[in-house]
Amino acid sequence: MALRASAEQPQLEAFVISPYPEPCYAVSMESNPLIAGLDVGTTNVKALIAEPNGHVLATASVPTPTNHPQPGWAHYEPEDIWSSACQALRQATSKVPEPDRIAGIAVASIGETAFPVNQAGQTTFPGIAWYDTRARTQCDWLVEHIGAERIYATCRMSIQPIYGLCKMLWLRDNEPRAFYDAVCWLNTADYVAFRLSGEKATDPSLASRTLLFDVDRFAWARSLLEDCGLSPELLAPLHRSGTAIGTVLPDVAEATGIPSSAKVSTGGHDHVVGALGVGVTEPGTVLNSLGTAEALFLPILSPLNRPEMAQKGYSVGGHVAWDRFYAIGGLYSSGGSVDWVKSLLGDLNHRALLESASNVEPGSLGVLFLPHLRIANPPFGDAPSRGAFVGLSGDVDKGILYRAVLEGIAMEAKLCLGGLLDYAELENPDRIIAIGGSTRNDLLMQIKASVYDRAITVSSVEEGTALGAALLGGLGAGVYSDLEDISTTVERRTRTIESDPGLVSRYAELFETYAQVYPSLKELNSQIDANR
Repeated sequence: MALRASAEQPQLEAFVISPYPEPCYAVSMESNPLIAGLDVGTTNVKALIAEPNGHVLATASVPTPTNHPQPGWAHYEPEDIWSSACQALRQATSKVPEPDRIAGIAVASIGETAFPVNQAGQTTFPGIAWYDTRARTQCDWLVEHIGAERIYATCRMSIQPIYGLCKMLWLRDNEPRAFYDAVCWLNTADYVAFRLSGEKATDPSLASRTLLFDVDRFAWARSLLEDCGLSPELLAPLHRSGTAIGTVLPDVAEATGIPSSAKVSTGGHDHVVGALGVGVTEPGTVLNSLGTAEALFLPILSPLNRPEMAQKGYSVGGHVAWDRFYAIGGLYSSGGSVDWVKSLLGDLNHRALLESASNVEPGSLGVLFLPHLRIANPPFGDAPSRGAFVGLSGDVDKGILYRAVLEGIAMEAKLCLGGLLDYAELENPDRIIAIGGSTRNDLLMQIKASVYDRAITVSSVEEGTALGAALLGGLGAGVYSDLEDISTTVERRTRTIESDPGLVSRYAELFETYAQVYPSLKELNSQIDANR
């Protein structure tokens, strides 16, 4: 692919960012470039190296080490995250004959985990896991003293203990030395990019997960920071996704195989970056991102202002596509529910378990599963909800339990998607495009298509989020001139999962019963939570 003549990129003021950028351009190179992306996920850190047309040359995956000091708490040690990132990159680059051709890299990550960094660039506290709910007291304080309505009007999000602002306040209240030693709050992708380049920056998609991003102004919300007693200096400079912030440090180049000449660019929130990876940037197309958590993601042209959305658990934010926004809902435990039930059932061969589940009838013996293992999913804004099996009897076997989990995930996703489409005033999306590790589960995908009663387009690139990060790395390096250039250059291959007419009517009936499970258990779950 031919590269374009270079031009200066505009400097961006740290607290305000325009959603309408000028295109960036790159200097010519003697050989065709490669692009690299990292996806720091809940379960694994994935690296990918690709050609500019999206053809993947190499991938690698390393587990994300997670610590669980007590129920409801989880965190990531910064050196563990960095070590996994370096290992994944080294494994991927070792599979490429000429890694020196890598022109750019960017990082995508989980959205609500951040690392406080001191003046020397060292972390002062581990990264609290995105699903960790320890900051409930701070969440309640925000509702009482700042107001849910004011926060929603600014950032278009409900107040949940998992979001960045709640975690900042928890750190201040419980680990003051770690808090006051910090000079910058770096979201996970920002932290890894900082370790790659030595430069601090973030983007609108990750900023949108902090409760501190003014979505109308595309800027940090200074007044909210001040009213919470937080310094504006704590937040990293805002740059558009795909903005070059530096080059790979020499010692990092040696550890990872990424050349020191490679540009490091701002990445973003994993689900949003994944949307770019598979071309979900225009309204009317839904991204179904299936990992440990699951996102149902809809590009929109302007930020919706519907307070009832937040009450139901949906949120709005800035897309990595510069002049787009998004509305999002999802399941906090999707693939996580599958992993959980597999662990409960013992050391079983997954293929045998899938075969057993495939041979039982939909909704067999009336067993239903509510996938609320972390907090309730939209359209339920009830954080204390709990997961449940309903309809158990002595005749239930492992295959029935496993299938019930897959069916519960699919029906919960249908509930979530229905609310999202209603708020966006979109009756029938053009396409549903699925990415992520769970797309390898053919039974789950067949159930989903039949529950949705429509075909699902599955990306042939399993690591769509890592590819999206690589595209942003290429954008910052000038491999692409702009987002339209990405759209026309990248070749996207897909397969289609059709709904099964024999299952559609049965799942339509089952869905009516499933929709009553959460309301029936809500009061009981509230009592359980109060006595936990």
